[in-house]
Amino acid sequence: MARKQPDPALRATLDEVKAVYAELENRPLQRDCQMRVQCCHFRLTGKTPFLTLGEAIYAAQGVRASGRKVMKPHPEGACPLLGKDGRCTIYAHRPFGCRTHFCQPAGGMYPRKHIADLIHRLEALDEKLGGDGSRELEPAVADALEESR
Repeated sequence: MARKQPDPALRATLDEVKAVYAELENRPLQRDCQMRVQCCHFRLTGKTPFLTLGEAIYAAQGVRASGRKVMKPHPEGACPLLGKDGRCTIYAHRPFGCRTHFCQPAGGMYPRKHIADLIHRLEALDEKLGGDGSRELEPAVADALEESR
C-alpha cells in the first residue's frame, strides 16, 4: 500500500512553526525548562497558553504522534496534554507560550522585546491560514485535531 504524501500546504505550515521555534531556541536567553510542569497546572496558575492556528496544527501533530486522536480535559484543571506520569506528552511540539512562559523555576517570562518578531511571524502565519487570532490551548488543539481527521 502506497504511503499518503503530506499536503504541501500543511508541510509548509509545520515547517514555518518549527522554524520559529528553532529560532527561539537559538536566542541567547537563559532557560532551564527540563519539562518542569508547575506552569502546566492552569487552574492553580490562572494562566493558559494561547495558540495561533499554525501552532495548534503543529501541537495536534504532536498529539497524534503520542498515539491520541482526541484531547480529554485534565481532571485537576491542568493542561490536557499532560500524560498519566504528569509530564508533557507533546514536549517537542509544545506551543510558543509554553516555551516563553511565566514559569519562574525555568527562567521566567521572556521579555516581549526579545520575541516580538517571532510572535509577529506566528500571527502572520495565522492570518495566511485564515485563523482568527490566538485561542486557548484546549479548544485550539481540539479543533485542529478534528479538522485533520
